[in-house]
Amino acid sequence: MAGLAEEESEPAPTEVRHFSTYKTWDMLRFFLERAEFPVNVIHGEEPFAEDEDWGYEPPRYLRPERVRLAGEALRATTYTRLISGVDPAELTSAEVYPLAGAYPLGWSEPGALEWARHWYDGLTQFFEAAARANDAVLVWLD
Repeated sequence: MAGLAEEESEPAPTEVRHFSTYKTWDMLRFFLERAEFPVNVIHGEEPFAEDEDWGYEPPRYLRPERVRLAGEALRATTYTRLISGVDPAELTSAEVYPLAGAYPLGWSEPGALEWARHWYDGLTQFFEAAARANDAVLVWLD
């Protein structure tokens, strides 16, 4: 049984060539924009393709120097600092996705702001690894 559990586990964000923010993408976008984050790690920055068949919008990318800046800025901006002073009602009034879908209790419930912490930590690790490899990053919402 131990082998089965090992096969089902996900590799660490530092070991993969892709990362998903799951349904926290808009919540993280909201927090990062509110904090005036220097790099758009949720939607990317430069056009990559015009084809709409990628998901919600065409993919965009970040050049290696922007990936390095993002990795440094993510590490310097803890999740606790990112959500500091946020009123959950702000997420509701801004219609941050998922309104009541993936976080079933709604934004005003205790602990709602903590929901994306795990994905933020993974995003930070992913960007730090990409920066160390001097990689560009392709970003899209699917």
